[in-house]
Formats: sequence, C-alpha cells, structure tokens
Amino acid sequence: QYQLVESGGGLVQPGGSLRLSCAGSGFTLDYYAIAWFRQAPGKEREGISCISSDGSTTNFEDSVKGRFTISRNYAKNTVDLQMNSLQSEDTSTYYCAATIRGGGSSCRLNLGDYRYWGQGTQVTVSS
Repeated sequence: QYQLVESGGGLVQPGGSLRLSCAGSGFTLDYYAIAWFRQAPGKEREGISCISSDGSTTNFEDSVKGRFTISRNYAKNTVDLQMNSLQSEDTSTYYCAATIRGGGSSCRLNLGDYRYWGQGTQVTVSS
C-alpha cells in the first residue's frame, strides 16, 4: 500500500544542519506535491515547506525561509529537506506528506490537502 518513509532525523547542535529525506514506498511520488510538516509537544502541526509535483514551485513557512531548502529526485523517488542554521525552536517531529491537489505546478501548506503521511522523524536541536 502507499507509504511514505522519513529518515535523517537526529540530534544536532544549534547552528548545525540536517538533511531529511522522504521516500515513497509502493508508489511513485512523481504525481504528487510533497510537503514537510512538524509538530512539537503541545503545539499544532504546522506546514514547513512543499514542492509541486513537477518541481517548479516551492513554498516555505516564514520562520524557515532562507534556512531550509526542499528538492526532489525523481530517479530515487525521494524528496529532501535541507535544514541549515538550526535553532532550538526547530526541535520537533517532522512528517512528510503527499497530495494530488494543486495540479503539476503548485502546492500549499494546508493540512487538509494531504492524504498520505509518513510516521515522522525526530529532530532535536540542543547544545
């Protein structure tokens, strides 16, 4: 069945970097816009970044603009989130999600748009 699998989480010092990867299992991600969300304890799940199915459009939440980048590799059936200049406030569980909404060239960070979800990977930023 359709599954998304996140990897790359871990412990990093403030100012450091991590690269998260989202891999499709049982289906190709080519036809889907892919987004990264995060949720910290006691907080709402928030959209961080998304990339359109054709890769032409990316969007970022204001708090991560200039620090995070998103990219996709069709041959590997993956979408990566490069996170730089990490801060303690970035500590959270990170999830990837897929949607067919938006056609080929758009995406948005609305929870209700996304029908397929990964299990999450923990990112902890601490000295």
